[in-house]
Amino acid sequence: MTTPTRTRLSPAERRTQLLELGFRLLATRSLDELSIDLLAEEAGISRGLMYHYFGSKLGFYEAVVQHAADDLYSRTAPPDEGEPLERLLASLAGYVDYVIANHAGYRSLVKAATGGNDSLRAIYDATFAALAERFFTADPDGLVVPDTPAVRLLIHAWQAMVEDLVLTWCDSPAGLSREDLLQVVTTSLPALVDTLPG
Repeated sequence: MTTPTRTRLSPAERRTQLLELGFRLLATRSLDELSIDLLAEEAGISRGLMYHYFGSKLGFYEAVVQHAADDLYSRTAPPDEGEPLERLLASLAGYVDYVIANHAGYRSLVKAATGGNDSLRAIYDATFAALAERFFTADPDGLVVPDTPAVRLLIHAWQAMVEDLVLTWCDSPAGLSREDLLQVVTTSLPALVDTLPG
């Protein structure tokens, strides 16, 4: 009988592994329920090692939230080709599916970002600003809308509406299928832009 060999991870690889574990746990827990003790236990490492990698409980939260934000940005990337509305639909489908798969964690991230924690709020705001920038691209086949202060204001409000609608739908679908929801959020953006004065 042979003993399985353990692979020694570099500090960067171990930190990434811990972030992935924290991110997976966040899918079914609120941020408040995601403790250093829980992660250390799940990872089979000491509490001290967790503090070595993240410095503090807040440092751990920030790292997990940033990891989740990066994942959200990646999963919502529109395809490189297709009509603008099709590309928007694909991007929003990625967002809806992300929120469905990580509902408890996503809701707690939104709550934490709006709860007065400046560092978590900054991650949240930077992520949504980056998502909004996808609409203002020089690519003629992109998700292009005019880059004006009024359109930027409208997109900011539309993003808040979409987030609230998707989170509320997850709790109570109100007779709307996932496809119905996607149709509503996708077609609402160009409809809103069309209401702006020329």
